[in-house]
Amino acid sequence: MGAQRRNSWIWAEACALLDEAERRHRRLFDLIAVPSAAPAWEPPVNIFSLGSDWQVEVALPGARADDVVVQIVSTGLLIEATVPPPSFAAGVNVVRLEIPYGRMRRRIDLPSGRYVLREHRLENGYLFLRLTGSTL
Repeated sequence: MGAQRRNSWIWAEACALLDEAERRHRRLFDLIAVPSAAPAWEPPVNIFSLGSDWQVEVALPGARADDVVVQIVSTGLLIEATVPPPSFAAGVNVVRLEIPYGRMRRRIDLPSGRYVLREHRLENGYLFLRLTGSTL
């Protein structure tokens, strides 16, 4: 393979990787439509388990602790929050808004069982939950 062709191939691969990274970035907060309710952003989560303990981290940048509701439902967890929009000075031109605001909602399925919410805190834009459960 000639040097020119190899450089073209490397460039094409790099562009494809950048396109994939951009697609993943846009999907970070997918806008979901909730039946019979206003649309909501679906924030990303990390879920870890160790024995009967479950740890859930939910990205909620800008959320206030009073505006976050966590419910244990029959299928797992339901997390809802309202994030206020950013405030702008008069005459400001918005160049880019990528951090979502408004209604956030995330349903997380867990194995069937009984769960108890042991810890619930909002810190640095992340909601941290710790559950203990017994599967059925």
